[in-house]
Amino acid sequence: MITLFRKIKYLDYSAESLHEGELLVRDGKIADFGAGLGTPEGAEIVEAEGAVLCPGLVDMRAAIGEPGFEYRETIASAAEAAAAGGITTIAVLPETNPVIDDPALVRFLRARGEETGSVSLLPYAAATRGLEGKELAEYGLLQAAGAVAFTDGGKPIASSRLMRLALSYASGFGARVVQHPEDAELARGGAATAGPRATWMGLPQVPAAAEAIGVARDIRLAELTGGAVHFAHVTTAEALDLIRRAKDKGLKITCDTAPPYFDLNETSIGGYRTYAKLSPPLRVEADRLAVVAALKDGTIDAIASDHQPRDPDDKRLPFADAAPGGCGLATLLGVTLARVQNGDLSLPLALALLTAKPAAWLGIEAGVIAKGRPADLCLFDPEKSWQVQAGKLPGKAQNTPFDGRALEGVVLGTWKAGRRVYG
Repeated sequence: MITLFRKIKYLDYSAESLHEGELLVRDGKIADFGAGLGTPEGAEIVEAEGAVLCPGLVDMRAAIGEPGFEYRETIASAAEAAAAGGITTIAVLPETNPVIDDPALVRFLRARGEETGSVSLLPYAAATRGLEGKELAEYGLLQAAGAVAFTDGGKPIASSRLMRLALSYASGFGARVVQHPEDAELARGGAATAGPRATWMGLPQVPAAAEAIGVARDIRLAELTGGAVHFAHVTTAEALDLIRRAKDKGLKITCDTAPPYFDLNETSIGGYRTYAKLSPPLRVEADRLAVVAALKDGTIDAIASDHQPRDPDDKRLPFADAAPGGCGLATLLGVTLARVQNGDLSLPLALALLTAKPAAWLGIEAGVIAKGRPADLCLFDPEKSWQVQAGKLPGKAQNTPFDGRALEGVVLGTWKAGRRVYG
């Protein structure tokens, strides 16, 4: 199979600039790119003047319902939403039933991803058995089966002793521990960020400092053990300042954030909108601006969807009782591009945070346009607009915090190993 993309802009290998030209795909791999490539016999021609061709997006943090919570989402429905969003690789959290703390489940998810033909699934393994925070899982066996890192997903490893052991144990395998950065006791029972808005709404509160306290502890433990810790969905200025200083010291610290935390603030929970109930909760505007600044200065290493599918019954409850989480596969690109359109980020940097940077963190051959690499590609029109509508998104999960949001940046096509899987 041969495909020639014409009249496009493509992201170069460095992920630092865009070039106008053509790109040739042959037998599932990128064969060549540049100007005047000619027209190989039998090639399918894809012309999209003004469109941008980038590597397929690499989503480094998403939950999928299957196995165990198929009523929320299946692998097939997640693959559908991912393809529509330009995503070709997803790192999957272990919050399934059964929990991904067995090598057979790691192999199962990898195989199921291949079966879709449209998305690669890279499983995180549980950091502790059953996500219970009591004893460590078998890191060596899980890594050998294909686990990309170790995490308890949306639960912090609350015990300092156990977190120290996890970092030491993981470092022996050259692996990372991914932490939900939060002091579990301070956050217990909270539904919104502590402050005047939560007080006025009568909601149980989570101090924003709970995140920084969790980050500070784990930075110190990383320094103590020499281990590598990655902080997921960082949301506050205080935590980001701690991470920035730890990086300056040369510690093995990385972090990501998710679109709600640089596009929305706590005002979105007005009217007790449970679709905007997330974990971590939405923050004040000053924290949102700090997240944007950290994306720009490199403190934040990647943008992840933080996709958390929920059933309508999970959300049709009083705000304090509703399950936290928002779906994010279909909106990952569009919401990130909003930071480009308002001048916060350059387009190459925004795309790098969605492609090359998470791929490098995961250690996979994806996320860049280079000869001989798999032709996992996303073609999008950065000027075309659309509106997010819960109930009309691709895939099964519809619990979007961006319901009603107008976005620019429409995915025209997605290719996995050279085969068109969307558009």
